[in-house]
Amino acid sequence: MDLKEKASKIRLLVFDVDGVMTDGSITYDENGIEYKTFNAKDGHGLAKMIKSGFMTAVITGRRNGTVDRRAEDLRFTEVYQGVKNKLPILEAIMQKYELDYSQVSYMGDDEPDIPILEKVAIAACPADAVDRVKEVCNFISSKNGGKGAVRELCDLVFDSKVEEEGI
Repeated sequence: MDLKEKASKIRLLVFDVDGVMTDGSITYDENGIEYKTFNAKDGHGLAKMIKSGFMTAVITGRRNGTVDRRAEDLRFTEVYQGVKNKLPILEAIMQKYELDYSQVSYMGDDEPDIPILEKVAIAACPADAVDRVKEVCNFISSKNGGKGAVRELCDLVFDSKVEEEGI
């Protein structure tokens, strides 16, 4: 099955945050408050997916209020923070929505993402992901994390679905 055909079956898009939805920078102010910067084009792509009926989820190892805010603004289906072992969380989400791996895409950028990337239909990563992640991915964005990689994946899945359904 080619990538476009796999993309046309996707119902759930799952993302890591740092290095995927952001450029991986972690900024603190003098009071120790952490800041993250998200990409508006990525946000538009995610909003389009959600409006079109796709489910979206975040599974991230860090915990930060800006992630909650971004997920709330975009109306993400599921948000999990502070997760070290991500695969059981993904499996619980899949069970909740009666999905299998052929209906899931995941975008990650570093080694903790590999157990999921090895199982999902679309294993995606930004252009600046670590080499070990790139080795297991079937979609490597031309964009870096926080710089349009999420949008590129959204466009692939959306366009494949539109083409498949003849819309």
